[in-house]
Amino acid sequence: MNGTGQQADAPSVLVRTEGRTGRIVLNRPQALNALNHDMVRLIDRALTAWEHDPAVETVVVTGAGDRGLCAGGDIRVVHDDARDGDGTASAAFWRDEYHLNARIARYPKPYVAVMDGIVMGGGVGISAHGSVRVVTERSRIAMPETGIGFVPDVGGTRLLAHAPGELGTHLALTGAPVGAGDALLCGLADHFVPSDALGTFLADLADLPVREAVARHSRPAPPAALAGHRDWIDACCSADTVEEILHRLETYGEPAAKDAAQTLLRRSPTALKVTLASLRRARLLGPLERVLDQEYRVSCAFLAAPDLVEGVRAQIVDKDRNPRWTPATLAEVTVTDVERFFAPLGARELGLAGLGIAGGPDGPAA
Repeated sequence: MNGTGQQADAPSVLVRTEGRTGRIVLNRPQALNALNHDMVRLIDRALTAWEHDPAVETVVVTGAGDRGLCAGGDIRVVHDDARDGDGTASAAFWRDEYHLNARIARYPKPYVAVMDGIVMGGGVGISAHGSVRVVTERSRIAMPETGIGFVPDVGGTRLLAHAPGELGTHLALTGAPVGAGDALLCGLADHFVPSDALGTFLADLADLPVREAVARHSRPAPPAALAGHRDWIDACCSADTVEEILHRLETYGEPAAKDAAQTLLRRSPTALKVTLASLRRARLLGPLERVLDQEYRVSCAFLAAPDLVEGVRAQIVDKDRNPRWTPATLAEVTVTDVERFFAPLGARELGLAGLGIAGGPDGPAA
């Protein structure tokens, strides 16, 4: 990673070519490279330029600074739009972001995502759908949305729904971060490269085929911590309701399970129930595009729900870490309440599944 700071007028995404690679560098290190709408457009523009350029054989995505690839979407902007506006700007951002996520998954050239440091939310969307996903000993990967009254999106519900056993359910509900070993176990990453080798790895990508560069630098990953917790995670998180999951966690007799229960008790009850429903449905939806269509419905519905604004206020704006959820308990969130988040949007649907091929913000890729 580039350890230099960002100038006030520096572009939010640096785009350049190095040898056979097209390099995309997220360049908002002071904001931990949080994604905004302009960054999504710039990334998509670069992918369009390189898709049919024979000089560019591989796309490589990294983050500026020394803290992480990307901390997620710029959720404070979403908070302000949901609180003071009509949500139109946020819906437009998600529309283009989800199109980009789908495009990354279908990109015809190797797409190498260097998931060093913090990779959360939207950062997972621009990395974990890539064809070559590299983690380091510094990687901390999470979908922490239930803690801000929201749900995993950017295709995260599909990634987590297809993790082994109920690991994805555990990670989605608790928002717990995982390291390199667990990212590999859960299918969020493919290769482990030590952070001190990233410089030479990136240099080799500019000169060598991806497979050869990866083989030269990949090493055995650290142990997967979650592997030792599969018994209680699978037993507890296989329940059909959040209430039953919580009950099993509290009574399982494993300290880590009780810790997970305490975490759930601090999360938005609405977000927990909608997240569980999203994951269970995602398992049956098939292609990523269909899951992204579902996530778009859910995300837009949260713009009109009180918990997203309240959760961001408590965690990011006022930072009092004391959100007042509405409703305040799981029992008050009914099946009908949950179903509303999946209601069709009519003319406002994302419509990715109907395209037949992932496209950028301006439509299907040529």
